[in-house]
Amino acid sequence: MTWEWFTDPGYWAARLVFQRLLAAIYLVAFLTAALQFKPLLGEHGLLPVPDFVRRVPFRRAPSLFHWRYTDRLFATVAWAGVVVSSALVLGLPDHLPVWAAMLGWTVPWLLYQSIVNVGQLWYSFGWESLLLETGFLAIFLGPADTAPPVLVLWLLRWVLFRLEFGAGLIKMRGDACWRDLTCLCYHHETQPMPGPLSWYFHHLPRPLHKVEAAASHGTQLVVPFALFAPQPAASAAALLMIATQLWLVASGNFAWLNFLTITLAVSVVDIFPVQAPPLPGSPWWHRGLVIGLTVLVVVLSYRPARNLVSRRQVMNTSFDRLHLVNTYGAFGSVTKVRHEIVIEATDDPRPAEDAVWREYEFKGKPGDPRRRPPQFAPYHLRLDWLMWFAALSTRYAQSWLPGLAEKLLAADPETLKLLRHDPFHGGRPTYVRANLYRYRFTTPRERRETGAWWVREARGPVLRTTRLGPDGAVVAVD
Repeated sequence: MTWEWFTDPGYWAARLVFQRLLAAIYLVAFLTAALQFKPLLGEHGLLPVPDFVRRVPFRRAPSLFHWRYTDRLFATVAWAGVVVSSALVLGLPDHLPVWAAMLGWTVPWLLYQSIVNVGQLWYSFGWESLLLETGFLAIFLGPADTAPPVLVLWLLRWVLFRLEFGAGLIKMRGDACWRDLTCLCYHHETQPMPGPLSWYFHHLPRPLHKVEAAASHGTQLVVPFALFAPQPAASAAALLMIATQLWLVASGNFAWLNFLTITLAVSVVDIFPVQAPPLPGSPWWHRGLVIGLTVLVVVLSYRPARNLVSRRQVMNTSFDRLHLVNTYGAFGSVTKVRHEIVIEATDDPRPAEDAVWREYEFKGKPGDPRRRPPQFAPYHLRLDWLMWFAALSTRYAQSWLPGLAEKLLAADPETLKLLRHDPFHGGRPTYVRANLYRYRFTTPRERRETGAWWVREARGPVLRTTRLGPDGAVVAVD
């Protein structure tokens, strides 16, 4: 039996670029975990990992932390992920045997799997599963001195197809504004984390917003099928997806979702102006593993594929504990009005009418109307994202918002590191409260006259005025 069909040297450069980009995304993900885990998931965090692993068995959430958890161990795992990812970015595994290169890609996958599976709400985003699914396939791509295995390249296309087509279907089945092409008249203003150019995108003429929506439908519902067409059609489809994702990068902040989608699309492109060196074939055991991987993915794809064609399609769901084959999608509905939770505190001895309330400023989410929305993607500000969900409905925050108030009242240093500005400079306030505001972008005229990016209007309390009781727990003040 000849194995010439098994590899395609024409994708040598695409595989190389794909691996470097994926490693860089791993690096950002581990850095995010290392810098944010302690106040969110640590032993004294808002949703502590030790409490979670006591409630949830290993078989439901496989993780190294089921055997042991300390904040020091979590930090070790996260920073080890940073180190290994950095080595992958530099291409160090390319100088190793196939088995060692595979091990090099297995380590970050296992480490990040352990983090995601105990991450609870803070790690409930679709791009976590997407990184794990893509990272698992990357284990089998082999180092640079071997030809890329065709089956793995096709499995990466299958991920990209489900990602884009699933997102397109959920839109058409969801909000009517996607069908009448008006969703993007609202989206740039109401998206979770606007970026520095979002104000300008929002003020594009209405006909251009309809063009945006129509282009989104075309890229997500039609173009994905061309991924399985012969070249150069597949490359053209991938390049169109890359252009669309760059538009999304410019118009908002979606952590590493857009960057990982671009990375997947790169694996399809076979027009890189780099000539592959003479490449040997894969060892027999590697071929066997790749064939076994393909069979596994085909079997596990049944439920995600069925979900795609279901009228009750769900978004961003894992159908197996290891996030090997998942379903994706976003913005099946688009909010038409933006609300934000603003957390305030005072150090006055009583919360009287004349008390001076000062605001905590978050790093990414809108707060001060005069502050331009920042660019932080592909870095992920997890607390800021959950604050957006909490503004949609307080049920998203029932498990952690009172705890956040308690941390602010105690001036917890780790929690304050998640914020851009602490109005008390490390001191303890006496009372904390949270109010809901209606936010909208300023008009061009308002922007010229005031210099503000946002206009806001108070809507009412979200969290009652609270203080720390004698036992250190929060107490509501009537």
